Amino acid sequence: MNKIKQAALDIIINDACDLFLSRSVNDVTISDIAEKSEVGVATVYRYFSTKKNILEKCAVKLQLKVYEDYFKLTGESGYDKIKKFYYGYLEVFKAHPEFYRFINEFDAFMTMENNVRLEDYSKGLDLFSDEFNAIYREGLKDGSIKRIEDVRAFYYSTTHAMLELCKKLSANVRIVKQDENIRSDVEIGVLVDIILSALKA
Repeated sequence: MNKIKQAALDIIINDACDLFLSRSVNDVTISDIAEKSEVGVATVYRYFSTKKNILEKCAVKLQLKVYEDYFKLTGESGYDKIKKFYYGYLEVFKAHPEFYRFINEFDAFMTMENNVRLEDYSKGLDLFSDEFNAIYREGLKDGSIKRIEDVRAFYYSTTHAMLELCKKLSANVRIVKQDENIRSDVEIGVLVDIILSALKA
């Protein structure tokens, strides 16, 4: 891909990300993206044949940004790193709740599409899994983390729980009176502490 085409793609993706983070995914149109990027609608369609394609590129970009800012961990024991890993979900929630709202809407949008194969997005998710596995092995080696019978199941169960809670709370929808009883960040922190209690040696 030549530099001019790549620059145009980057502008469109960056502007689309800004729109999707500030507004509902369903409310953002190709025309909105073209207007923000100061290109014609035909130009957007030339690079991205569907809204689904733009959404996936944005999800990949945002996912990588979150990983690099909150989940690449260094220093201390394996347990200290795994604690930072799970608290990373809370840190993202506090700093960028719009990211979780976007992911929630992204998931809903993609489930309505036919023949969805999110290869690039799936590869991005592997970054988080690889980071967790490296930290887990380090914690076993230094004795700060206890052995889990099925590490893969533990990872997916706990990260799905974290992600789903963060997505739900980012929507800031209060349906029943019990939703008013506890702050969202406290609720996420309690879930992190439950997970960590199952890991600490």
